[in-house]
Amino acid sequence: MRSLITAVVLIGLGLILFVGGCSSYNKFVDSEENVENAWSKVQSAYQRRADLVPNLVSTVKGVAEFEKSTLTEVTNARARATSINIDPTNLTPEKLKEFQDAQAGLSQSLGRLLVVSENYPQLRASESFKELQVQLEGTENRIKVERDRYNDVVTEYNKKVRRFPGSLFAGMFGFGQKAQFEADASAQNAPKVEF
Repeated sequence: MRSLITAVVLIGLGLILFVGGCSSYNKFVDSEENVENAWSKVQSAYQRRADLVPNLVSTVKGVAEFEKSTLTEVTNARARATSINIDPTNLTPEKLKEFQDAQAGLSQSLGRLLVVSENYPQLRASESFKELQVQLEGTENRIKVERDRYNDVVTEYNKKVRRFPGSLFAGMFGFGQKAQFEADASAQNAPKVEF
């Protein structure tokens, strides 16, 4: 009789662990899919910006005798930024930092391009240049929104991975924490704006 009770208890515990494990696994899969979806939206926003760069460079070349070094810098930064492809299932802090650094390089190059363009009144008066500036500004806003959404989704995922008893199943099933976007060190200082 005792061995029957022990067997029933062990089977019951095994069943509870099995059902709990299946449930945890499915929650991790759902959360990981949400992270991958949010990451694809971040990449899409960055791709939109990268797609605007050739139009911006062409407009600048066509309207003004522009500093070639600035245009070359923007083109090279775009090439670097678009050459980094990250698999969202293997998004490590190092890979995210590499991606973020390349995107920051493009942002800085575009910023320099826009600053230098101030020296060319003919360029600033160009409707296509104005339109591209508006599109670029809108795209930068989209990037910020998508990065924030990505960080929110990753935060929820990481909480599930770290909380007990999920942490036991996460390790067993190979689900680890995901990296988040962090502010650049330069973001701590307010930019100097002159009119």
